[in-house]
Amino acid sequence: VSSADPHRAGIKSLSFVRQVLAACLCPQLLKDKSLPLDVRQRARTLLEACDGGSVGAYSPSAGLTYVRRSIADFITRRDGGVPSHSDDIFICAGSHRVFLKLLARGKGKTHTGVLTPVPCPSTLPVLLDDVDVKMMPYQLNEERGWAVDVDELQRALTAARGHCEPRAIYISNPGNPTGHVQNRKSIEEVIQFAADHKLLILANEVDQDCVYGPDAEFISYKKVLLEMDQELAESVQLVSFQSVSSSFLGEGGLRAGYMETINIDPEVIHYIEILLCFDISTPVTGQLALDLMVNPPKPGDQSYDTYIQVTGQTRRARVVQALNVLPGMSCQPSMGGVYLYPSLRLPPDFMKYAEVSRNLGREENLLFILGSSCGPDLMVQWMLLQEEGVLLGPGWTCGGASHQHHIRWILPFGTNKTQKIQQQQEKTK
Repeated sequence: VSSADPHRAGIKSLSFVRQVLAACLCPQLLKDKSLPLDVRQRARTLLEACDGGSVGAYSPSAGLTYVRRSIADFITRRDGGVPSHSDDIFICAGSHRVFLKLLARGKGKTHTGVLTPVPCPSTLPVLLDDVDVKMMPYQLNEERGWAVDVDELQRALTAARGHCEPRAIYISNPGNPTGHVQNRKSIEEVIQFAADHKLLILANEVDQDCVYGPDAEFISYKKVLLEMDQELAESVQLVSFQSVSSSFLGEGGLRAGYMETINIDPEVIHYIEILLCFDISTPVTGQLALDLMVNPPKPGDQSYDTYIQVTGQTRRARVVQALNVLPGMSCQPSMGGVYLYPSLRLPPDFMKYAEVSRNLGREENLLFILGSSCGPDLMVQWMLLQEEGVLLGPGWTCGGASHQHHIRWILPFGTNKTQKIQQQQEKTK
């Protein structure tokens, strides 16, 4: 189960989204005047976009045409007029999996490899393994706020050659779990690197609506690419991802996301449609939620004021400041996303205790159950959960080095736990 699951943790859903979906599932509610007028109007529009006027009808494999157009309009607005086309939009329940499955081939030196950031989304290493794609890790620069370093990309690429065939580079912007937001210069450097080495760019941009740093601004890879040199703009292959499960919506159970493809060969597009038809198609209710995400209530709509209040950002800077005064912990400033990624400086006695505990062999010992790959960061996380009820994630799930220890702090439901963290730190000193 993903740790980024706000509804499982008790966070309430956005009433506008659920009210519209309820009216779509139960059209009798369209006559219920207790629902806001804009909710009923939106539900009618979405039902008209469904075959037979029902969410029970099948949709095209790439997604409802109306929703794909809404997404393209949203992207065009987001990118300041840089055009997006609905034919390049594909709605799916597992957007990352689609292209990774298409990339997977070969064995040994021809085995597909993907340059992958460390730390990375906790589900990514498992997904790469599942589709038989080799992970080629590149280390993000913690001292620079977890920035992408082109020299490190080159090192990772050189190290991978001879072991696999690099075919793509995976980027998370805003960073998951680091919260780093790339500026235009950094994005241009990555695009040029991908062009030089003929790599497909897989841009995970699912937290694009969750950018809050004072000097941070989300700029899409697509916008930067199409504003670069014409030769690059017409040749570099790019796929970007967005999802209703991430950022402020948090509707993981609806299983819907989209990808936008740039400069992808038409023959590849044909196979994408086949995969979407038989393997990773999206429930209609999830597709409708995507439309609500990219086209939310506008000023003057009855639901607007409530919607804006619920989606307002919390003051993460205070959390970072509090973490940096705790003994044995430091945290880089976060500019976006839903995580912080604090570093742990654990005392030698605690490290010895974790090693002994892992080797005890008791069934109730979590470290023993999960194996030697789990480190002291997992023990810190487990102790906090058992003794204080604080839910955090161990850093090792994000692909960190074995000699480094971090925890993933899930911001939406962890910001009021700093005092308990401090108490636990005192216990483990």
